[in-house]
Amino acid sequence: QVQLEESGGGLVQAGGSLRLSCEVSGRTFSTTAMAWFRQYSGQEREFVAAITWSGGTSFYADSVKGRFTISRDNAKNTMYLQMNSLKPEDTAVYYCSGNNYGYSRSPGTYGYWGQGIQVTVSS
Repeated sequence: QVQLEESGGGLVQAGGSLRLSCEVSGRTFSTTAMAWFRQYSGQEREFVAAITWSGGTSFYADSVKGRFTISRDNAKNTMYLQMNSLKPEDTAVYYCSGNNYGYSRSPGTYGYWGQGIQVTVSS
């Protein structure tokens, strides 16, 4: 069993920065890929960024490329999402996720999820 816990969300002005953290506990060796998704009210979860746990290869949605950076610290079992140049349209609940299969942009392929954390960007 793998448990994920997000932290670092909050309220920031447009153009500002936030760093989200996702602490992984439990059977961490079974986690192959990790990702961040976000969900707007009443909509499906959308892919934001992903990283392979062992190789550190990263992938981004076009909407965040160049502004967000995903990273991981294996020693701390923690994944991060550094969000710069935030826009009001980045306002959403952000979810940390993991799977045993590898990189994917589909939320249905991720079996492990955090509880979600609110990010609000004011204009």
